[in-house]
Amino acid sequence: MNQSAITRTPTTSLSTILSRQLLLLIIAGILFPAPATSIRLPDSTSDQPLSTAVFALGSFWRSEPVFGCFNGVVRTTVGYSGGSKLNPEYRSLSDHAESVQIEYDPRVISFRQLLEVFWSSHDSRQVFGQGPDVGNQYRSIIFTNGTSESRLAAATKEREQTKSKSSIVTTQIQPLGTFYPAEPEHQKFELKRNPFLLHLIGNLPEEELQQSTLASKMNSYAAELCPQRIQKQIDAKINDIIRKGWPVLREI
Repeated sequence: MNQSAITRTPTTSLSTILSRQLLLLIIAGILFPAPATSIRLPDSTSDQPLSTAVFALGSFWRSEPVFGCFNGVVRTTVGYSGGSKLNPEYRSLSDHAESVQIEYDPRVISFRQLLEVFWSSHDSRQVFGQGPDVGNQYRSIIFTNGTSESRLAAATKEREQTKSKSSIVTTQIQPLGTFYPAEPEHQKFELKRNPFLLHLIGNLPEEELQQSTLASKMNSYAAELCPQRIQKQIDAKINDIIRKGWPVLREI
């Protein structure tokens, strides 16, 4: 796949850039108070039918930004899937796993490519957890829509297993049942931790934020999980916006 071969090298300048920009935001807010109604810039829509993929690969706060920056990904949503409980909630998951739903344009990015992102972005050999997050809700799962996706998922799992036989790939493959979107406070978690970036894209209300392709990309940028080329591209656009006098970021 042609986006840095899914290799992500965090940019060392992001924290410095955002610290400086947050200071500018504070100054701008004091000198030029924003009107009560913020600017609305809904994403352009297309008649092209979108495909949907759902993966579980640890905490969904970190899983969502793994996918948001890739061309062809239209929007990302975190939620719960893989269990039997109806209407699960964050504090009452039962047997569900924290998951991320990716809506994508199959003309631009394929399910196979999303699988590559999935495998490269977590430790599929860790049992019921990822890193310090341990528990059934953090298990690794590929949810599939139909036979062709199931076969492709199984083939990539077999390939992963051949890389090392010293441990077992624990990733489960199962048909996608109901995906339950998580509560609003869990959506675009990394982006919401950065008021500067939220302001930059127009302080969108929650519903628009969840539908926004730009918000998905900026969530990845905030987590420093965009491919390095795109991370630097966004850095340059932000710096250009500041130099030109604080317009709203429309696109990447």
